[in-house]
Amino acid sequence: MVLNGVDIEVAQGEVVAIIGPSGSGKSTLLRCMAGLELLDGGALRIAGVEAAPRAPLARALKGRVGFVFQSFNLFPHRTALQNVAEGLIVVRGQPRAAAEAKARALLEKVGLGARVDAWPGELSGGQQQRCAIARALAMDPEVILFDEPTSALDPELVGEVLSVIRELAAEKRTMLIVTHQMDFARDVADRTIFMDSGVIVEQAPSRELFGAPKEERTRRFLGKVAAP
Repeated sequence: MVLNGVDIEVAQGEVVAIIGPSGSGKSTLLRCMAGLELLDGGALRIAGVEAAPRAPLARALKGRVGFVFQSFNLFPHRTALQNVAEGLIVVRGQPRAAAEAKARALLEKVGLGARVDAWPGELSGGQQQRCAIARALAMDPEVILFDEPTSALDPELVGEVLSVIRELAAEKRTMLIVTHQMDFARDVADRTIFMDSGVIVEQAPSRELFGAPKEERTRRFLGKVAAP
């Protein structure tokens, strides 16, 4: 998906939801911010560090951006504890004991304190996604990007993941969340962006956008997703 004229600024501690139909560029935007896609033009600046177009993400930015994938992307042959500690050991060079102590604390934080030695295949989808969130938190990122974090989950498991994200929002962590959970976006995000065809159609404080959208395209989209 080609992004056209996308211009957003996110304040420290702000939670931004990104909504829109499939193929609208939501995930592409996050992947560009995480350095998973190269920029053809424009600029990306995080905490004063800028990434140049057509260049890999600057070394200074690596570790400052956490990414939570919709399909979890855990290492299948590592335990939950090892998955969370891996980046601290390999990227940050922390001693294993210190890295694993931090990993245990983060797994406890997301409700997996009793599952630290479980393999990903032994965890439910919701537990795997909570482990993935702990892994992202381990690197102490400046911003956390969530790419449809509940889309691969059975409906009854969605709530446990959203509950963790709500807690992170209450801690004033900077987050951008691509989601199809409209009630969640309205209630948790400070601001919501509606995208379609690679452009930002409308953005506003969440209650305002969901309660009184200004653009016809936004109204049509919300009307469809709210329909029984």
